[in-house]
Amino acid sequence: MKAYLFSGQGSQFVGMGKIFYKKSSLARKIFHLSNDILNFDFISIMFNGSENILKKTINSQLAIYIYSFIETKLYKNFLPDMVAGLSLGEFSALTAINVISFEDGLILVKKRGNLMQKACESIPGKMVAIFGLKDEIIEHVCKEEVGIVVPSNYNSDNQLVISGDCNSIKKVCLILKKLGASRILELPVYGAFHSPIMGLVKKNFIKVINKISFNNPICPIYQNFIGTPVTNPNEIKNNLIEQLISPVKWKHSIKNMIMNGANHFTEIGPSNILKNMAKKMLKTFNKKM
Repeated sequence: MKAYLFSGQGSQFVGMGKIFYKKSSLARKIFHLSNDILNFDFISIMFNGSENILKKTINSQLAIYIYSFIETKLYKNFLPDMVAGLSLGEFSALTAINVISFEDGLILVKKRGNLMQKACESIPGKMVAIFGLKDEIIEHVCKEEVGIVVPSNYNSDNQLVISGDCNSIKKVCLILKKLGASRILELPVYGAFHSPIMGLVKKNFIKVINKISFNNPICPIYQNFIGTPVTNPNEIKNNLIEQLISPVKWKHSIKNMIMNGANHFTEIGPSNILKNMAKKMLKTFNKKM
């Protein structure tokens, strides 16, 4: 069964989408439609902006959403049996499986990104990937810290991302290094996503998302908030809201996809990281069988 994975924030790069623009009239049409909806020249930010400008929450989220939608439209025989998207990637996935329109999705991503950007500016934070420690150890260290720091992305059995205010992250990372973390990697994002800091966003985001119509999907989506397949539009909408302040259960989603028959993974977006992680999990699963 075919599973499609949609890239999340942090996968952006300057120049993303240029090849699509040069080679496809459909891609050019979508890029210019995006400019019209956003009411400014966003193409220039994607193609020629600086890395720091593109790294800003609002810009990176819009860029990845637009890129992923175009790639889906250019993809031959896009017939998914199931999909999942990493954080921001959920919006790309939902557009691809006809739950929301591209236009509504773009507006939703823009407003969500703006809200998250304001939260990031209000309480400076960061996200750091921890490798080589059991989840329980990382969870315990985060819980003992008096500041804001929580597990935010359960990416694989060997990688858990933590999210929080800058000072707390620094202290926790020092402890985790002493406890034997094999690698500690700061992610290329500006903010502490999927943490209590994003509670500043939730109330206003509810007002925004409730104005958008959600349709029945053409296939199940394995959502970050619960890690299991969902097809009910109202449940999908609620899970998107809760995703803001809750950890991303990515490895749970992939494992459940595999348990439900996924044997071929394709990543849509400017990265191959999610596909590679899923392939490793599939290989491990097959060895156990």
